[in-house]
Amino acid sequence: MPNSPVTVLHVDDDPGLARLVQKALGRRGYAVERVTTAEEGFTRLARGGIQVIVLDHFLPTGTGLDMLAQLKELPAAPPVVYVTASGETSVAVAALKAGAADYVSKSVGEEFMALLESAIDQALEKARLAAARDRAEREMREAKERAEVLLHEVNHRVANSLALVAALVHMQAKEISDPAAQAALREMQARIMAIAGVHRRLYTSGDVRSVEISEYLGALLGDLEATMKASGHAATVRLAAAPLRVPTDKAVSIGVIVTELVTNAFKYAYPVDRGGEIRVRVDALDDGRAALRVEDDGVGWRGEGPAKGTGMGSRIVAAMARGLGSEVVYPAPAGAAAGCCVSLEFAV
Repeated sequence: MPNSPVTVLHVDDDPGLARLVQKALGRRGYAVERVTTAEEGFTRLARGGIQVIVLDHFLPTGTGLDMLAQLKELPAAPPVVYVTASGETSVAVAALKAGAADYVSKSVGEEFMALLESAIDQALEKARLAAARDRAEREMREAKERAEVLLHEVNHRVANSLALVAALVHMQAKEISDPAAQAALREMQARIMAIAGVHRRLYTSGDVRSVEISEYLGALLGDLEATMKASGHAATVRLAAAPLRVPTDKAVSIGVIVTELVTNAFKYAYPVDRGGEIRVRVDALDDGRAALRVEDDGVGWRGEGPAKGTGMGSRIVAAMARGLGSEVVYPAPAGAAAGCCVSLEFAV
């Protein structure tokens, strides 16, 4: 017996059976309303308040299968218990395929009423569980959307804060007369902007978990090239990157590595008064990994001997590579007697 009154819509043109169903279900706590046609049934459904439908197969116009097909068009149709004549297994299967929650073979007697009540209870329970599942899925989607909005906002604020820090470093560099200190601060500014670029990509993207590496590196290298040329360097940067999505933390490491390697190429590969090309390449490999390669045609270095400058850049690159589960190698540049080539592989 249901815990609270449940209104059953009984669609059947047999007045005798309808009275028996109304009486039997009434004793069990159900409120039964009867209509004789599908048209009357839809009219009653439009007024609301029906929790379950008991639908007979044979109706004055068409069959219950026709009504089931129309019920599918309703946004929130009640569950249906389909009533068939004894032995009509194929009809029962067709009803279940058409969307009925359960079926009962028609007979006269207590056994039919008991089976009908059990089928109604099961149909209501299935509907309750389906509604609970839909509600939980909706709440999960809404929670995910809220979290993504908040994460976008966090990334926006982090990017703005890092840009502010970079601007302060730039201002400080202009107040210092020591060229070495100025250069160190400019390099620090570039590292900060590389990280800020990742967060900027995250809050302008629909996916807050990863960064499209070709777009990110394109913007990063464009800014870096403009900065270095403004400092008097004449080299140019060329990017060839596969359209890969890379997790956020790995994108940060890649951005810092590329910033260090390209900055070093600008500073040490080519004399200030002579141009050249710095090539950055990212390729997708077959095993779920990717390869990063930065090379130039400059004066040449194979990673041996003392590093030029303070060596800070080389230490940063090595540390970032370890964070990617990789190590830096110095293969011979493709088709060049001189120049420098730095390569590393990492899991995407």
